[in-house]
Amino acid sequence: MRFKFLKLFAAALLLTTSVSFVFAQDTANTAAAEKPKENKKQSSDKKAQAADAKNPTAEQVAESVIIIYGSLGGRDYLKQIRKTTIERGKISFVNAEGKTEQTNYERLIMRGDSLDKERIRFDQEYPSGKFALVYNNDKVFGIFNDAVFAPREDATKSFQNQIWHGLEALLRYKENGSTVALAKREKLMGVEFHLLDVTDKQNRKTRFYISTKTLRVMMLEYAQDDVKYRRKFYDYNYAQGTLVPFRTVLWANDKQVEETSIQTISFGQKVGEDIFKES
Repeated sequence: MRFKFLKLFAAALLLTTSVSFVFAQDTANTAAAEKPKENKKQSSDKKAQAADAKNPTAEQVAESVIIIYGSLGGRDYLKQIRKTTIERGKISFVNAEGKTEQTNYERLIMRGDSLDKERIRFDQEYPSGKFALVYNNDKVFGIFNDAVFAPREDATKSFQNQIWHGLEALLRYKENGSTVALAKREKLMGVEFHLLDVTDKQNRKTRFYISTKTLRVMMLEYAQDDVKYRRKFYDYNYAQGTLVPFRTVLWANDKQVEETSIQTISFGQKVGEDIFKES
């Protein structure tokens, strides 16, 4: 396990801008101690490392992102810390009538081995009562003032998109049985991005825009029913040693339809299982 972690950690370092100095220093120190006939091999290794840093594979990019979001502890640390999530904040969105509403929300999560086994409850407060959407073992239902109901199809799809077209789709791509592929790099507003496509077992595809400098996801894109969605991530900070974007904005066909701001977030606290049940 220790060897595997060190291997992934080294891969993440190779994709950062500071890695060239680290390896150059290490190579210079080693070359002084080695026999002359070994210098050629070291030079070859250095060139190979530099080539890997410039042309990483899709899996190398994905694994490096996971290491960064897990505060260098990777997926094992994320799994250990994020067994449960309690998140509270404010959300503004365009409703079915085309009007913008703002409410307080609470998101409660019990982590599953994969996203289809996740349990998520998303509550919103309105003057008329408390409305919740629940995702339990890949099934969605609604609760309004303790009464269970079947939500509208568009509400269900939007809720599922938050899950399957969100950051966890990348951070847990292996657990979900998803595939990853790299597209050509792209530069936007002076920032260069790795374009990483993650496709799950249901053929849901999400393109992640990953900064080549920080290895953070700055934006993602996906399409559904001829609508192109784009979610951007802002205000990154650490919560219990894991990286979290505290503000996200969603566009549909270049029109802003949602903005979420996290006020508080904590991991590992007790969350009752009953809140995810239909009755």
